[in-house]
Amino acid sequence: MSTFWSSWIMFLVVFNMGVTFFLFLWGQRVKIPLQPDGTTGHVWAHGTIRESVRKLPTWWVWFSASMFAAGIGYLILYPGFGANKGVLGWTSQGELARDVASNNAKLEPMMERLRTRSVEALSADEEVIDFGRRLFLDNCAACHGRQAHGNQLLGAPSLAAGGWMYGGDGGQLLASIKDGRRGMMPPFAETFDKEGISNLANYVLSLSGARHDARMAAAGQPQFAVCSACHGMDGKGNPALGAPNLTDDIWVHGGDLATIETTISHGRTGTMPSWGPRLGAERAQAVAAWVFANAQGEELARKRNAKK
Repeated sequence: MSTFWSSWIMFLVVFNMGVTFFLFLWGQRVKIPLQPDGTTGHVWAHGTIRESVRKLPTWWVWFSASMFAAGIGYLILYPGFGANKGVLGWTSQGELARDVASNNAKLEPMMERLRTRSVEALSADEEVIDFGRRLFLDNCAACHGRQAHGNQLLGAPSLAAGGWMYGGDGGQLLASIKDGRRGMMPPFAETFDKEGISNLANYVLSLSGARHDARMAAAGQPQFAVCSACHGMDGKGNPALGAPNLTDDIWVHGGDLATIETTISHGRTGTMPSWGPRLGAERAQAVAAWVFANAQGEELARKRNAKK
């Protein structure tokens, strides 16, 4: 802090405390003119209520005086009076550093497990899973949702239904979180006419067993050869390219006919930002462990529901 600003703050502190202390003393000694009946002459409700004057209670006077003493004591012990650092040498940065160090010491046993165990092994560690869930909510839920069910408006895929675009093992999950992903579906509006796009969209719907026009799907099947370079001849996708599976009825941007036609016509682009620099290796591992464990739970629930 420069000498000017330090002096300015000192002046403001002294001025404000001085004026306040003067008013405190003066308010107890000032003589207020009174009427013969002992009131000030101020009346309300047509004279029914009249203003009287009483001395301040002794307890209030001593309490107020103690507040002045506490304020001066604070300025002596802590920073606040210009550039004065205070007798205790306290700083907000120092307190933050101590709190961070204390928190890191408490987290160290878990951090050691995060450094030495695989994502799959960590998915059974309750402490890690709870830690990863909190990190997911803070950093990932804005796009993928609190339960990782995705957001079709944003093109954020579901991480809970098992429809992995790049693979759902621990290594692939960790790579996606740390390094991010960038995907691109090219547009085919110049490759197929409007009818051809509708036919192809119906064939894509048929791959997942969704409602479709069988005649148009049959007409669109030969056209799917263009798509099979990425999605595979059977439409099950290619994790190496990030091409999603079209047979599992899990859609990144939506699975209705109009949306699929839009996807084929105009293409899609998507970016998953890199979270490695923000989270660090251990915290990224915790998030991956939670995503893996959450997906396993969703998969088991889906299988149970399918049996009913």
